[in-house]
Amino acid sequence: MAWSTRELAELAGTTLRAVRHYHQVGLLAEPERRSNGYKQYGVAHLVRLLRIKRLVDLGFSLAQIADLGELDDHPAEALRTLDAELAATIDRLQRARGELRDILDHAAPTDLPPELAPADRVDLSDADRSFIAVLGRVIGPQRRRAWADMLQDLPDDPVAADFDDLPDDADEPTRQAVAERMVPYIHALRARHPDLEKPYSDAPRGPRFVERTVTKALQDLYNPAQLDVLQRAHTLIREGRGTPPP
Repeated sequence: MAWSTRELAELAGTTLRAVRHYHQVGLLAEPERRSNGYKQYGVAHLVRLLRIKRLVDLGFSLAQIADLGELDDHPAEALRTLDAELAATIDRLQRARGELRDILDHAAPTDLPPELAPADRVDLSDADRSFIAVLGRVIGPQRRRAWADMLQDLPDDPVAADFDDLPDDADEPTRQAVAERMVPYIHALRARHPDLEKPYSDAPRGPRFVERTVTKALQDLYNPAQLDVLQRAHTLIREGRGTPPP
């Protein structure tokens, strides 16, 4: 019994184009030809084509199928590897579906990790929101939880708005005044959320990468006067200025 290329493709449940491509890449041997020049395929070709199609449907690439060769009818090790990859893919897709449900149900932002989504419902400046989006990409889960808690419990202090509105040419007395008023604000944040001060030990790429990224984000998002105020405020805190809440 011999089949034409079209008949072989139909029997295997694939296409003429696929059969021709498998010939081109060396996965399927070329058959003999009839006297009229037409190809004639036999059972061995059909069995090989069925195996190729099954492996492709399971998720193997053509290169992986080529590496398996033609004699291994049950590539157990390769199948176990693929099974592990599929399990990881399913887990990733399930997490993605969970995040999509949160986005759809709560109109959550797409640029923030799920833990920091509350930032979208807080009255933040564009710079603060962008900073949180960047920070969420580099810190670990412990710090993300601390930031999420803080964002839902921000102290009501006008100094935050004064800092947001600070022009880049703010004079010396203005900068110093805002910095001094920020000291108790920072103390209050740290007292309410002590985990904010914990080391970046669970950061995926390590503490030094977090510090470099934070520095870069601050420089890109805040104007020189705001950066100067932050530096002054933290200097005052290191010097013991201001009294932390009891």
